[in-house]
Amino acid sequence: MASLLDVLANSNPVSAAVGGIVQVVGRVLDKIIPDPAAKAAAALELQRLVQTGELETYKVQLSAIIAEAQSPDKWTSRARPAFLYVIYVMILSALPMGILAAFRPEMVAAIANGLQLWLAAIPDGLYALFGAGYLGYTGMRGWEKGKGVAK
Repeated sequence: MASLLDVLANSNPVSAAVGGIVQVVGRVLDKIIPDPAAKAAAALELQRLVQTGELETYKVQLSAIIAEAQSPDKWTSRARPAFLYVIYVMILSALPMGILAAFRPEMVAAIANGLQLWLAAIPDGLYALFGAGYLGYTGMRGWEKGKGVAK
């Protein structure tokens, strides 16, 4: 069976224009899909994406994400990752809490109750302000990028 790269290279002239992305995706698919029939189906889907121009759309979206992540502006490159780090800490704290629950369930209940009380103590207006600010920030970033104002 020919590799995905061979199939794509001989498929159409559009795939040659997209080049690098198709080659990388083809190599990845060759390594992760051992079944020849599944490999051929993946090659067909990749070829369809190239022909419809959807692959170029994904390439542009990915380049925007990479450019934003490499930005020297701390607010641009760190806002979403910082929020995700908070969520990661919350999820990872569930592991020791689960172990602690096996030995001291009353302590875990007290910690959970304390966290619930702490979050309930934050005024509703502050949640609304955070939500409006976050939505406004992301909305303006999208508008700026759409208009070509921001890079």
